[in-house]
Amino acid sequence: MHLIPVLDVGATYEELRAEIDEAVRGVLQSGWYIGGPSVERFEDHWASHCGASNCVGVGNGLEALALSLRALGVGAGDEVIVPANTYIATWLAVSMVGATPVPVEPDEASHCIDPARIAAAITGRTRCIMPVHLYGHPCAMDEIMAIARDHGLLVVEDAAQAHGAAIGGTRIGAHGDAVAWSFYPTKNLGAFGDAGAVTTNRADIAEQLRLLRNYGSASKNVHDIKGVNSRLDPVQAAILSVKLRHLDKWQARRQQVAGRYAELFDGSNRIIPPAATPDATHAWHLYVIRVERRDEVIERLAERGVASMAHYPTPPFLQQAYVEMSADARRWPLSTELAQQVLSIPMGPHMKPGEVEQVAEAVLSAVGE
Repeated sequence: MHLIPVLDVGATYEELRAEIDEAVRGVLQSGWYIGGPSVERFEDHWASHCGASNCVGVGNGLEALALSLRALGVGAGDEVIVPANTYIATWLAVSMVGATPVPVEPDEASHCIDPARIAAAITGRTRCIMPVHLYGHPCAMDEIMAIARDHGLLVVEDAAQAHGAAIGGTRIGAHGDAVAWSFYPTKNLGAFGDAGAVTTNRADIAEQLRLLRNYGSASKNVHDIKGVNSRLDPVQAAILSVKLRHLDKWQARRQQVAGRYAELFDGSNRIIPPAATPDATHAWHLYVIRVERRDEVIERLAERGVASMAHYPTPPFLQQAYVEMSADARRWPLSTELAQQVLSIPMGPHMKPGEVEQVAEAVLSAVGE
């Protein structure tokens, strides 16, 4: 049986094989295997795409988050407001710099952090708000930035799933003090390995990030700060530059898939489809519905040749890594409920004709409609 995947990761290479092969060959022939022109070229192009003045390539999305916090001076004794429902990397970045994650419940429609709940979580130790543009839906950044300004807080955006997302026509990439990106292979703009970046309009933060990613060094054998090794690989940068030329086209395809799903699920009493607020351009990194008895639905879909999965079945506060928070789990009931109901169904720019209808029919059947 042919299984429709949640995402056909290899399809981007098949579409762009000649361009990607040429770009990779160019890096291998150049002799620049750390840094160099291909990294700088991608940094310039990604900054421009995001409407930011600076882009600093790093090793992966987690390090993009953690290094952003370090560059902004967030560390031991500080608190960082994070979504209660997110991939654990958001929280891990806070823990990596010695700060404490403070969970806030989401807005039920968008699944993004609820601005109306942020103020109540602010204490004298709060230094930063870290909103996550979950599934590709942009957070309410105007409201979040207003809260941050009112309380003198920093803002680091987790944009790992937000390539192409926008608010009121302004792309995600420079609303906060720093915006952390992942180019993990499954992302809308994905490398063929780990890769990440930070975009920012703050030149001081960009300068600090460039030091931090390279052993704290701006020139050979001179180390101004205690840095790390977190550099964007030039081969991955070259691949990303090729893919970036096609991102808008792929985003349009994702919009079409999402629109068709919305038509097919309209009127269902057993499926809660994803919402997109009027001023938001959803990146549709994932198409996430809510259903009862989610795990049973996953099994039924597999029987019908449709892959699906949960993003994410266990919230960070229920993970063993944060066992110290498990006793307070009742404080985040909506996040707990969402974790039991969210279901990601196939989404991507390379879905074949008829697959969206096949998936929707299978989902409706699996939930009993």
